[in-house]
Amino acid sequence: MADVRTTMSDELVQNEMSYQAMSGEAMHWFRNQTTGYRKLMAYYNCAMMEVTTKLNVLNEEFSLQRDHNPIAGIKNRLKSFYSIQEKLARRGLPLSTESIEQNLTDVAGVRVICAFPEDVQMIEDALMKQDDLVLLQRKDYITKPKANGYRSLHLIVEVPIHLAREKRRMKVEIQLRTIAMDFWASLEHQLKYKKNVAEEEWLLRELRECADISAQLDHRMDEIRRRLQQPR
Repeated sequence: MADVRTTMSDELVQNEMSYQAMSGEAMHWFRNQTTGYRKLMAYYNCAMMEVTTKLNVLNEEFSLQRDHNPIAGIKNRLKSFYSIQEKLARRGLPLSTESIEQNLTDVAGVRVICAFPEDVQMIEDALMKQDDLVLLQRKDYITKPKANGYRSLHLIVEVPIHLAREKRRMKVEIQLRTIAMDFWASLEHQLKYKKNVAEEEWLLRELRECADISAQLDHRMDEIRRRLQQPR
């Protein structure tokens, strides 16, 4: 997992072109509030570690019970300062650490990549039974995919982090999806920035068709797994 302090100290250099697009006010705030901002990002980083630990424990338990690891991979990410200030500005919200914590739910993100669709539901059920997690929002894009074909289950949760002198509850967005869903989403993210106006309608149609094929693959692989698990 990336060290938050290193990430923040290098952020202006890594995102130079993005920061050139920021308002002078946002740049001034960032330069003068770096300590408080880093502290908040460290809290979000701790929250991601808490969620990741829970997921790894569940994965280990289910691997013993079911002879396979339902989680194929876990990816963590902290939203960049440029993305944070841009989202707040778009919503007409003030730029402050308090505003970030109160108004944004996706600063800390944990993506859980499962082997099969059934594993997505199993992991969600197990997480929601843990009494220290509070579910704030659930968006099921698997049962009801987005118009472009995007499929994933999004959970916004509050998780406690235990610091030296206090306990804080931090918001984390958890995305659960299958390997096929993640493969499609990764390619769609790359391709949508390469389209031109003439190709837009064709690209949207192709991506939607590929999403449907991906969903069919998930369904068929789930059926194969169920058949192989049946007693002979």
